[in-house]
This record gives sequence, structure tokens and C-alpha cells, in this order.
Amino acid sequence: MRRLRNVKIVATLGPASNDRETIKALFVAGADMFRLNMSHGSHEELRVRHAMIRDVEREFNRPIAILADLQGPKLRVGVFAQGQEMLEDGASFRLDLDPAEGDVTRVCLPHPEIFAALDKGETLLVNDGKIRLQVQTCGKDFANCTVVVGGEISNRKGVNVPDVVLPLAALSAKDREDLEFACALGVDWLALSFVQRPEDVLEARALVGDRAAIMCKIEKPAAVKAFDSILAVSDGIMVARGDLGVELPVQNVPPIQRRLIKTCRHVGKPVIVATQMMESMINSPVPTRAEVSDVATAIYEGADAVMLSAESAAGDYPVEAVATMNSIAIEIERDPTYRDEIEASRSAPREGIADAITAAAREIAETTEVCAICCFTHSGTTALKVARERPRVPIIALTPLIGTARRLTLSWGMHCVMTTKVGRFKKAVVNAARAAEEYGFGTDEQSIVVTAGIPFNMPGTTNILRVAQINMRLVEDFDTD
Repeated sequence: MRRLRNVKIVATLGPASNDRETIKALFVAGADMFRLNMSHGSHEELRVRHAMIRDVEREFNRPIAILADLQGPKLRVGVFAQGQEMLEDGASFRLDLDPAEGDVTRVCLPHPEIFAALDKGETLLVNDGKIRLQVQTCGKDFANCTVVVGGEISNRKGVNVPDVVLPLAALSAKDREDLEFACALGVDWLALSFVQRPEDVLEARALVGDRAAIMCKIEKPAAVKAFDSILAVSDGIMVARGDLGVELPVQNVPPIQRRLIKTCRHVGKPVIVATQMMESMINSPVPTRAEVSDVATAIYEGADAVMLSAESAAGDYPVEAVATMNSIAIEIERDPTYRDEIEASRSAPREGIADAITAAAREIAETTEVCAICCFTHSGTTALKVARERPRVPIIALTPLIGTARRLTLSWGMHCVMTTKVGRFKKAVVNAARAAEEYGFGTDEQSIVVTAGIPFNMPGTTNILRVAQINMRLVEDFDTD
């Protein structure tokens, strides 16, 4: 089964996609990775979804990536005696640690870490930014505020503190339990919420080890400021535009998205654009024109993947949402200006043999009749370097490790194929030629580029390149090179 596009699609599972047949339909429609949202559902429910994905994977004999998205710390107000209150512009409102039920003048905010970090003049956002409070005076257990933008406030609404790096770890006690459960289950990627600094990633890395790749969700201004150092210790990035749009002026989000994608492409790490991409399809069988343009923009910018959240998890049209996103991606990548955009934003070649080999593979593919670039990879490094080049031809990643194949499924242009371990380069070429023919990338008369590292099965040793015809697949004798 071969996709006719390079960008990948991530579909979140939930009540609307909670059976095997729907998961299968989502995969057939175009989903390359499935997201398990650890904020919703019990461990047993998530275990069942994981098993159904792996069952679909076995049916189609194609690696499927699974992402477990950790909830992160949730900052919320307490409860109100009346259930809700209406805050008027210009009114005074107090947040404190008193657990008593709130009213129109105050409410409990059971997070002393927030009060410890606040200062006069800073902003607090409630209910996804619908209510804006400005701190006038504060102490270790209170903040007296002025209501800058009023509205209805009700029980346990979320609180954002955009101007401050909070002294909170990215992993709550629940996250630590969920992390261990997800790693034991065998997910391929873990998404970290509430990342503010690289130390948050390193804390998770110490717990995860090599059991899963780590994806950082960029959803706070502090993470944007520290992005380069966060990226350096991450395996991938998710541009979580929903929370970014709450904590930053909405007009700041598009240039941030563009910059983060460009930076990820430069270092060869996958990046997902997420949140509200086709939100109208929760209730409608077709998206708005603005949503189509939003998806298209992420594709033109060279993102590795675009993501559906509630559209596939809780919407009325989960399969249609994936199919529509698939159609948009195919059409955008057919546009001649798409290649112009991708190539104009390509980074300058980096130093090193592996970088030179992968850049040469792309150059050969663009100046000859090569139909695919085939890269043998153990850790995934070689394949990621090829994907960073954004070549005009498909990338076939061949690996003997199912974990590597699944993780690479997220990356731009990647078609992942399981192969046996090889000890000689001729056998690698033969296996690559067979994969190219079997999966419909070319015919006997066409050629492929093969990259690999000698000695085999050692990460970071990409040092050899060969152009071979697909009819090389007919060779059976591996005794000599």
C-alpha cells in the first residue's frame, strides 16, 4: 500500500474511532500515525486501541506509528458556589489558595507555584483566554487582579500564565504513570506537554530511555524562546497552535509556525502541525475554505505531518476528515509551485560524509531518471538525512528493526519497509531493488539510488552510494561484490 503524497497524516483516536473497522478505514483513507490522547480514556481503553492498530498493521503488512500524548500539568481554578459567575470589565477579582467555593469576587487557584512566580502587571488567562486578568498585587498565596476582559467563569476552567516560566515540571504524577504504561505498551513516540525548557525533555528522556522517541509540544511562549535548545534534545516537534494562540497574540502564531518548521527541517527532525486544522469537520462533512488553506500552508512550508484532533476522535465524520486531508495533500504536492517553495526553503548542505552522501543522492535523483532513493538504516539517521533534503522522488527506508520502521513512518516522503539484516552491500542493493519493484515505485528498466553505511547495522555510518537498475533484484548470488 503506497501513499501518493509526501506529507504524513496523524489521526487522533477517541469515541468516534474506537473500533477496529473505523481504525482500518482511517488507515486506508490516509492516516499514517495514530495519536492516543492520554488526557482521555483509561489505560485499558488505550491498550485496546493500541492492539487494534497493531492488528491493522499486521493485516496490511505496513508499519504504523503510534503516538502517546501525555496530558501534562493542568492548571485550573476551583469551584463556584453558583457553578459560574459573570466577571465584568474593570472589576476586581482575587485568586487565592482558600478552598472555599468562589463567587463574583474571588475563587481558589490551587497552584502555589503560580503565586510564587507572579509579579505585578502580569497577565492571567482563564477559559482558553476568553477572560483576561491583570495582577495588581500578589503574594505567596494570593493575586489581586483587575478584569481586563470579562466573561463567564465557571468550575475548573483552565488557567494560562503566558508571561512567566512556571516552576513546574512538565511531568505530573499522572504523566509519569502514563509514560511508563505507554512505554511498556510499545508506543513509538511520546509527546510531552507543558515543555518550557530543555531540562523538561531531559527529565522525560531519563525515564523513557530508548523505548520511544520523544516529541515536544511547543505550546508556551517560554518554549518558543528556548526552542533551539529544546529541539537539540528532542526527536521531533509538534507545533501545538491552540495553546500558542491562547498565550500569544494570534497574529504571532503563523510566523512562529513557519520558523519552527524551517528550523526542524534544517536539523532533519520531524515536525507536526497540529490543532484546529479542520475543526468544522467535527460536525460538517466538508471543511471550510480557510481550513483547506491552513492545511495547504503547512504542506507548502514543508511540515512532515499534519494532525487531526477532535475531527477524528470525536467528530461525526472521522474517515471523511482523513480522506479530505489526504486529497488536499495530494493536490498541493501536484502544484508546480510546491516544489519551488520546498526547494527555495532548503537548507545549505551540512558538513560530514553522511550529509554529503544524502545530498548527492538527492542531486542524482533530480538530474537523472532515478525513481526512488533507497536507504538502509539501523537507527533511522540515514533516512532522516534523506528526508531533510526533500527530494523529488520517493524515499524507501529499509530496516531490520520494526521500531525504527514505525518511528520513521512519521517523516516526510518515507515509505518504510522491513528487511532482513544484510552483511554485504550487493545484498543491500538487491533488497532495495526488490522493494522498489514490489511496492510499485518503478520497473526493471528504471534505476534507484541506494545509500548505506559500511559496516552494516551500526548507527551513523552512512558512507556509500550506488545507482542501480531495478532488474538487479533478479540477482541471487551474494558471494562476491
